[in-house]
Amino acid sequence: MGIARKKESIAGLSLKTFLVTMIGILFFGIYVGVLIYGENSLTILNQLREKKQSLVNEKERLKSDNQRLQKEYFELKQLEPKE
Repeated sequence: MGIARKKESIAGLSLKTFLVTMIGILFFGIYVGVLIYGENSLTILNQLREKKQSLVNEKERLKSDNQRLQKEYFELKQLEPKE
């Protein structure tokens, strides 16, 4: 009977405990993979942060262009003869 028990154990654990542990590790690995590479992942978060920063930079550039063009417009408007 002692020999039969040894065949049913792996690394000192029963076969049932070993399988449950391996399935738990597998599911945890899948969960971590989804967190890192999934639709709502950290990589997407970082990409969105970079895009936000580039849009903020573009907004500032357009704002300064707009100010410059408005100044130029009003200067040209002053040069036109009044009706």
